[in-house]
Amino acid sequence: MAMKKKAVLFDLDGTLLDTAPDMAHAANRVLADHNQPPLTHKQIQANTSMGAKGLLTAGFGTIPAHLDIMALRDDFLRYYQDNICVNTSLYHGVVALLEQLDDKGIDWGIMTNKPGFLTDMLLPFFPELLRAKTVVCGDTLAVAKPHPEPLLHASKQMGVDHRDCIYIGDIEKDMIAAKAANMAGYVAGWGYIGDEHTPSDWHALGVLTHPSEILAVISSSNY
Repeated sequence: MAMKKKAVLFDLDGTLLDTAPDMAHAANRVLADHNQPPLTHKQIQANTSMGAKGLLTAGFGTIPAHLDIMALRDDFLRYYQDNICVNTSLYHGVVALLEQLDDKGIDWGIMTNKPGFLTDMLLPFFPELLRAKTVVCGDTLAVAKPHPEPLLHASKQMGVDHRDCIYIGDIEKDMIAAKAANMAGYVAGWGYIGDEHTPSDWHALGVLTHPSEILAVISSSNY
């Protein structure tokens, strides 16, 4: 049985925003520079939430010894910055969810492993997300998910006890971080979950199929 919660924290990529088209475009530019074929849909679906390293490793299979992953990542980031919001979009149901959370007085924020400078570039394209009570990024602290500290920091920024937060994310490290932070973790099943992923094994409290189900979780807690 879900407990009463006072706030919701969201991951960004694969949870609030479908950034896969623009991130895949950047990765494919890097792959093309090295005469590699573009990523398949399956590779994009399974690796977008892993960021540049995940997408590039999927594309190359194994990073060649003569290439440096950090240099490849820098190339990816340059391409991504240049086209950061061409085909990125909010997931269906997110706007309605955020409006209902606001109407009910339920605070919400964002805790993403996306670097701060990219998050700062991206969020203004989506005014709805600028209402977040806090935005904590992958480089806000010295550690990132799956370490729990960024989630604890985000709840503190909102003035909410971490035990009274729900965390919504789409990859296993999100659920690892939530559990370590003593937060109720729910999987965003609409995100970047590939056939090889088994979210039922991630020790989450549930796998949601649509953003509106978050309200049902809160309602079942007599919030």
